[in-house]
Parts: sequence; C-alpha cells; structure tokens
Amino acid sequence: MTEATTPTNFIRQIVAADKASGKHAGKVITRFPPEPNGYLHLGHAKSICLNFGIARDYAGTCNLRFDDTNPAREDIEFVEAIREDVRWLGLEWAEQRHASDYFEVFYRCALKLIADGKAYVCDLDAEEVRAYRGTLTEPGRNSPYRERTVAENLDLFQRMRAGEFEDGARTLRAKIDMASGNINLRDPAIYRIRKQAHQNTGDAWPIYPMYDYAHCISDAVEGITHSLCTLEFEDHRPLYDWCLDQINLPAHPELAESIVAAGLSYAPSRPQQIEFARGNLDFTVMSKRKLMALVQDRLVDGWDDPRMPTLTGARRRGFPAAAIRLFWERAGISKQNSVIEYGVLEGCVREVLDATAARRMGVINPLRLVLQNLADDHIEVLDFPNHPKDEAFGRRNVQFSRELWIERDDFLEEPIKGFHRLVPGGEVRLRGAGIIRCDEVVKSATGEVIELRCTLDADTRPGGSGADRKVKGTIHWVDARSAVAAEVRLYDRLFDVADPDDDTDGKTYRDHLNPGSRRIIRAWLEAGLAGAARESTWQFERLGYFVADRHDHAAAAPVFNRVVTLRDTWVKPAK
Repeated sequence: MTEATTPTNFIRQIVAADKASGKHAGKVITRFPPEPNGYLHLGHAKSICLNFGIARDYAGTCNLRFDDTNPAREDIEFVEAIREDVRWLGLEWAEQRHASDYFEVFYRCALKLIADGKAYVCDLDAEEVRAYRGTLTEPGRNSPYRERTVAENLDLFQRMRAGEFEDGARTLRAKIDMASGNINLRDPAIYRIRKQAHQNTGDAWPIYPMYDYAHCISDAVEGITHSLCTLEFEDHRPLYDWCLDQINLPAHPELAESIVAAGLSYAPSRPQQIEFARGNLDFTVMSKRKLMALVQDRLVDGWDDPRMPTLTGARRRGFPAAAIRLFWERAGISKQNSVIEYGVLEGCVREVLDATAARRMGVINPLRLVLQNLADDHIEVLDFPNHPKDEAFGRRNVQFSRELWIERDDFLEEPIKGFHRLVPGGEVRLRGAGIIRCDEVVKSATGEVIELRCTLDADTRPGGSGADRKVKGTIHWVDARSAVAAEVRLYDRLFDVADPDDDTDGKTYRDHLNPGSRRIIRAWLEAGLAGAARESTWQFERLGYFVADRHDHAAAAPVFNRVVTLRDTWVKPAK
C-alpha cells in the first residue's frame, strides 16, 4: 500500500492518519489474540485478515498472541490448530506470544493497583456480586469489603497468590464506580482463584487474571498500536483505557522485569482499542460453544468435518485460502452488524477455482452407454485441454473406447420441453468425441434403464467432414474400461435454514441440521485422477469443483469432496 492510497474503511483511515502524524513513532503493530479453547471459524478469518492486512499494508508487524488465561477450557490441540490455520491462510506472524508469558507482569500490575488504592480483595461470591452490581437503570452498591486497607488487601492478595484460599472464595476487584452508567466499570473482577493446571505454566499459579484486565496489559507489553476488536467489546473500552491509565506501564519498567529476563522484546505502548462489526454468515452458527457441542455430541465428524464453518473444515471441504481472503476483503469493515449470504462466499470460491482448477471428466450418477458401431477392442486416445481458458495448463490424453459412462441425468426416456440431451432416437454430442444417436434402451427386470446402445457418427469426429454439424446438446463421459472408481462425498450446507440460532419457534439449531448435507456415492472418474495429490482441486466438467480429500484420498482408494457446485443452487426465488 502506498502513502497515496485512499483508506478503504474507517480503521484504515485511523491507521493512515496515525502513521502520517508520526504517532507511535510511525510504527504500526497489531495482533490476532485467539483464545485456544476451540478451532477457528470463518468469522475469525475476518479478524485475521484485518489484523495481518493492516500490518502488511502499513509496513508494520502483527503478533499471534494466545489469550490463555482460562486453563479450564484450553488445550494444546487448539494452539497447534490455530497456528496451522493462520499459516494456511497465507499469513505469518512477527512473534508468537501467550498471555501466560505475562502472568508475573499481570500480578505486579495488580499489586500496583492495590498499593494505589485502585483495587481491593472482595469476599462476595458470584451470586452476591450480581446482586450488588445493580441494573441498567439502578446503580450498584458498594461491596462491604471495598474499604479494606491497602495493607489488608496486599496481604490477602498475596495469600491468594500463595494458594491459601479455595476456588471462588475471593476475587480481586478494580475500585472504580459502582454507580457508573457502564456496568463494566462497577468494580469489575480482575483476578479470580482457580486451582487449575495451565498448559504452559503448570501449577505455578492458583490465580488467573480476567480477560478485560489481561488483554489491555498484553497489548501494552507487546507495543501494540491498534487493538482491533469486535463490537461486543465497545462497552468494555472504558475499562480497557482505565486499566492502562492507572498502570501506566511505559512509566514503570519494574513491572515488566520478568519480560526482559525471559529475553522477550519489550517496548511498551499506549494502545488504542478500535471496534468493528464481526463476520456473520447465514446458514451457519459461529458460537464456539455450539460448534464444540456439534463435535462432542457427534452430530458432525469432528472439527474438520467439511460441513463445519471452521477454517480446518473449510480447508478439508476444498475452499481455497485465497477465496476466504477475497471474501472478507469484499465484505469490508464497518461498525454495522450484518449477516452476509453464504452464497457470496461460495461465489468467491467459484471465482478462485475457475481460474486455478484444471478440468477433468467424472460421472457421479453413472449410466452405461455402448457405441455399437465400434469394435469390441476399439481403444483410442483423445487430446483434451486441461483448462479451456488458460493454455498454460497444458493438455492431456483421455482414453476413448466402445463402452462409456454418462450421467443418468443426461438421458430421458420420455422427452420434456427444453431437454437438449440424450433421448431415444435423439442425438447429442459427446464432449470431444463426436455426435451419437441413441438406438436402443436396455432395462432391467424391474424396468430401470441400465444401458443405452448408440451409434457414433464417424463424420462428426474431431477433424472429420461433419465435425461442425450442429446438435443442441453436449454431454460429458468417462471411458468405462479405464475409469477409476472413487468415493465422492457431496457436501451441502450443514443447516437448512438461514438463521439456525433463531429459537423463536421453540426449535434449536440442532433441529435445523440439514439431513442432506452429505451424500456419499460411488463415481467413475478419468483414470489420471487416482494419482491426484491430496488437497488438489479439480473441476469435474458440468458437475462442480472437487478436492482430493486431505486425509482419506489414496491412489488405491480415491476420495473426492465436492467443494461447491458450478452454480448457486440456493438462489432465492425472484419476488
């Protein structure tokens, strides 16, 4: 991004103005701060693309920081998955940090707040705290422990740190204003007792900081200039600023001695929190709790189920990382919450794959077709382009013989108006091979059509005298003798309503699971697809885009997932 480029949203306008004025010494530092309590989903990708994109475009840096202050819900599995997802999106962080890297800093900052008369140890339990907090229309009441002396508070907090008290027995609360119109400023808890082993620090800490307290200090420690958060944190910004102002980390280097001793870079900042609307899609749920329940209750096949809105699920489905980046770039950044149609994302997937996916032929609902005027041992090799729009993809050889597979949907025994494919006595062009006529329909004892016997017009073969003869329909095919059998998984949207979270009708998101979200079929594919690399993506002509499954695909047992159909099959009817 050049200095002359006009910012495209309000956040870029702020960053551009700060950079132009020399604020933060002209340096832009952002961070993506996921909590490792689940896998990232498509909504997280908006924040990832924004934070890393701002840093890239303004010659800054972006950290990946794990907000690991709640060990009861966190797991190293999620840490590794998040790292992999960010890299899959094509992004790389300047530094990987953890909130747990700063536990000693948080503790010292809390001691400072207590010494300054800005925090106190409270013995109220959770229910009592709620009762004292007040409502949106009524002020709260001071805790009976609010006026403890500094000495008493320091003693109690240090004993909390030593593990002397049971879980939930006490909290450390900021002393702000119990009558504030912003409930977040009514003496919020900043530390709680939780004797839970931590993935990074083990049993070293029996107390853990609350998110609002730890997040702003983490930002300051890392020198973050622009702390980009979703709109639900807008009401928390006054607390974010209060903590930073009271602690004043840049003026108190003794608070961060543990950071320097650990060899971590330390150039504290006064970060600015800026809120934006989160990324919402229809036909999905984005709640980590609900996604976790889908996995734990085995309503899906894990976090990477291709129907899941997780990034690992989207990857296994075959969504290109470039399409997800393109989608969020086009969706833009605003302060207005909205829901984007899932079809817009699928449109970005089609756009990227149309340019990048080589073409192949496959038949997913097979019907045998025999060319009676070819010899039983007839075999030839036809020349096909790998991509009709890009010669750089090269060409390939496709075997052609007497027996073929075609799509059952390309034949109708009783023609209907507008059907321009194969019918009894009718003609159609076989893609790249010539025009055929259907002479005979063979049925099973139950009346099912099991075979079509046809004649190939030799004059219409490529290069023949009748090659330009016109017929209305063209269908694809696969050579039956060389085709490989494959498992094909036809995926669709996990939910069958646009807003699965809407429970006004008494139903939950579980009641709206789409029973047709996955069909597994046996298909016939061009022989070369057996050797396709895992995660390689192809357009099966006239059918859609398909990807060789990331885990299950093998040359001896090919498995392909449908990424997306060629056209939006969920288009809303015109009014």
